[in-house]
Amino acid sequence: MGEKAIPIFPCRSIELTWDFYRALGFERSTWQTRPNPYLAVRRGDVELQFFGWKKHDPAVSMNMCYITTTEVDALYEAFRGGLRQALGRVPARGLPRLGALRDMSYGVRQFLLTDPDGLQLRIGQAISDDPRHAPIPEDETARAFHMAALLVESKGDHRAAARILDRLLRSGEALTPSERLRALVLRTDAAVHMEEWLRARTLMAEARAIDLSDSSGLADDLRRLADLEAAVPADDADPPTRGAR
Repeated sequence: MGEKAIPIFPCRSIELTWDFYRALGFERSTWQTRPNPYLAVRRGDVELQFFGWKKHDPAVSMNMCYITTTEVDALYEAFRGGLRQALGRVPARGLPRLGALRDMSYGVRQFLLTDPDGLQLRIGQAISDDPRHAPIPEDETARAFHMAALLVESKGDHRAAARILDRLLRSGEALTPSERLRALVLRTDAAVHMEEWLRARTLMAEARAIDLSDSSGLADDLRRLADLEAAVPADDADPPTRGAR
C-alpha cells in the first residue's frame, strides 16, 4: 500500500499564493483557473494544494500544516533569503511572516512560517528521541525562557510572554550577557508583534550594547535580532499597516 495525504487549503488568489511560494523555492505542479481556481506547489517531498475562495478571511484562519525535515537550518535560511529577496526584508509580523528558528522543549528544532492567507506551516527537525515536553525548569531564568517560548510557539500569546520577560528583566536576577541578550530579543519580538515601536527600538539598542566576549550559541538570537531591526520603522516613518494575528 502506498497512501499519501496532500492537504488542500483555501486562498483568496492562486496568483498571489503562487507568488509567495515561488519566492520560497517551490515549483508549480498544477494550475487551474476554470471552472474553479486551483493551485498545487511542490518543493522536494513537500506538496501543498490550494483552492481559490474570495471570501476566505486570513485574519481568522486556523489552518496549519506540520512539515518535518532533516535539514531545518538550511530550509530556514532558504526561506529567509527568498522572502528577503522578494519583499526587501524578512517579514517578522503581520501576513506573511517568518518566526524565529529555535530549539523547543519537546525535542524539536523548528520555526513557524505563515503565508499571506493565514496558513501556518510548522517546520521542524527532531533533535531528541523524546517528544514529550521537558519539565518546567526550577531555575527562575530558565523557567522564564521556557514559558515565554511555549506561549509564543503554542498559543501565539505575545502579550503573556512579554509580561514574563518584563518580570525577568526587572527582577535584578544576575543574568549572564548571553541570557540578557536572549531575553531582550524575545521581548523585542513580542514588542514588534504588538506594534510597540518605541519599546522595540529601546530593547534592540540595549541588546546591541551588550558586550559579548563569546557569542557562541547565540546565532539564532542574533539572526532574529537583525530581522527584527529591519521590521521596526524608523522614528519618522509611518508604522506598517496593522495585520498581525
